[in-house]
Amino acid sequence: MRQITEVKRTLTGHVERWELDVCSRTDQELVALFTLPKARDVHFVHLPAGTTTVGYFWKSRPYNLYHWLHPAHGTLAYYFNIGDVRTWGEDDFEWDDLAIDVLASPDGRVEVLDEDELPASLEPDRLAYIFAARDEVLRLLPALIETAEERSTLVLRGLH
Repeated sequence: MRQITEVKRTLTGHVERWELDVCSRTDQELVALFTLPKARDVHFVHLPAGTTTVGYFWKSRPYNLYHWLHPAHGTLAYYFNIGDVRTWGEDDFEWDDLAIDVLASPDGRVEVLDEDELPASLEPDRLAYIFAARDEVLRLLPALIETAEERSTLVLRGLH
């Protein structure tokens, strides 16, 4: 499977890089896989070692989605990052993480996270953009989750 490097930049300048397996790609959307080598906790969600992340990245949407699944437990959570794609290359893509995240669990629990991490120095227009993106995710959440469930199932079936 072809790989691509995800480069995430936070508002504080922190940079993370991840090597992902490309499942599908168009000029507007990338679907990629990453398997966690060791257990990790993200807010109220425990992600055991072996959890698969099906990442959905869109060039022109103000968010992306990490759909976390585990072979023994199914869907663990849906994690939406508010952010913008900075570059969309063949071997890598880079995006700006705009701090706010929306975390939804299969039992219907939804939390908006990290609003307290927004720098006070953000310009009002940028802040309004971030909150509008958060509101878009919350408004579209049921449809986004339904689509992710359907597509992730197909992606994972294609691996076997």
